[in-house]
Amino acid sequence: MQRESTQIARTVAMSSSDNTKLWGGRFTGSVDPVMMQYNESLTFDRVFYSQDIRGSIAYARANTHTGILTQHEFSEIERGLKQVQKEWENNTFEVRPEVDEDIHTANERRLGEVIGKEIAGKLHTGRSRNDQVATDMRLWLRDHLDKLEGYLVDFLRVIAARAEKEIEAVMPGYTHLQRAQPIRWSHWMLMYGSFFTSDLQRIREVKARVNRCPLGAGALAGNPFNIDCEAMAKELGFGGLIMNSMAGVADRDFVVETMQWGSMLMMHMSRWAEDLIIYSTGEFAFVQLADAYSTGSSLMPQKKNPDSLELLRGKSGRVFGQMAGLMMSVKGIPSTYNKDLQESVEPMLDHVKTVGDSLQIATGVLSTLAIRPENMLKALTPDMLATDLADYLVRKGVPFRETHHISGQVVALAEKVGKPMDKLSLEELQGVDKRFEKNVMEVFDYQKSVEMRSAKGGTSKSAVMEQIEAVKTALSGGR
Repeated sequence: MQRESTQIARTVAMSSSDNTKLWGGRFTGSVDPVMMQYNESLTFDRVFYSQDIRGSIAYARANTHTGILTQHEFSEIERGLKQVQKEWENNTFEVRPEVDEDIHTANERRLGEVIGKEIAGKLHTGRSRNDQVATDMRLWLRDHLDKLEGYLVDFLRVIAARAEKEIEAVMPGYTHLQRAQPIRWSHWMLMYGSFFTSDLQRIREVKARVNRCPLGAGALAGNPFNIDCEAMAKELGFGGLIMNSMAGVADRDFVVETMQWGSMLMMHMSRWAEDLIIYSTGEFAFVQLADAYSTGSSLMPQKKNPDSLELLRGKSGRVFGQMAGLMMSVKGIPSTYNKDLQESVEPMLDHVKTVGDSLQIATGVLSTLAIRPENMLKALTPDMLATDLADYLVRKGVPFRETHHISGQVVALAEKVGKPMDKLSLEELQGVDKRFEKNVMEVFDYQKSVEMRSAKGGTSKSAVMEQIEAVKTALSGGR
């Protein structure tokens, strides 16, 4: 019975004619109501209301120069569109679901109600929703990429500031999650500073490709009224034109590339979060998250969970999926505009929000994080200076391949006698190799170890300060 009732409702809804659609002249019957819901996009593309109105005003202004609109008609269109914008801003815009498929039709329908359909009906001359939506998306994305860049700059500033302030803290560096060599805590932060600086450079490059104007491309073949595309692009703040009208309406590479950028950034963010999750455990206790970015357990009162970091790690999968999903939607469609491209809008909106929220959370986490230098120091062990011991003999002219083997024998000896390497006597060391002298004990100094690595990119104070300056240079627009 339920299936029959649904089918009857459909049949009734489809039986009356509907000429209220912008494209309704060709059609004699109404659309299946399920299809109407399946097709509409106003529920999510309404966020483009401002960009859509800006693009329409620029388009109308350009059409005054082609003779399509008189100055009076343009003034009315501009006045009406500004009123429509205020209605959106004041949350008084009344949506008519039966006719408002998307933000473009909603704005134009309301414009006709405000200034009359005769003048409003001229706005769309030579324009298509194909170039309209591409313009709206680029304008919206350009604005939000500016915000994302600002969030990333804020995060990098915190990294650079903490690296400079906490440069004295020394901790184990890891490979394979095994303790390897002593490093400065600042050096660890600046590893991610390097990754995120590359992300900053990439977003600036992406923005330049997003900021190209497709308005005037029409449905696919271009505008027949000799409209000034360059004037429209300039008014809208675009850096240039898309020089092929078919590409103008077909291109969603700018969305895919944004998602590729966001996925790269979130990959780095996830690794950063994973390290801090590990370092915040009781087994490490190198760092402690602020209460503002932690939660407790519903059962165990002693727990302090790093939920902020776990969410950052988890949301990376979300943005990867959005990128891959859109690429799968786009890869098989034929040339120019196809409705599949509507599937680029929702993931773009959520992707940008997720990345923006993540950057702000990461900045908050790092700004309020407490470090425990005493626990970092306790985690250092003399065997982590085995390479320094090998380097000691290298400075005496012994080939490194030989010194590596000798240092390994010292490690084995320390394990055999059950003593840390720095507690072995000079006689025990010379029992391994006679070239060890009394000053060999100076090797077992963690501060000296990190200071010895002073080549560019290393973990000495001077090298770390160079890295901090490199981040600061990138923030100011340099490379």
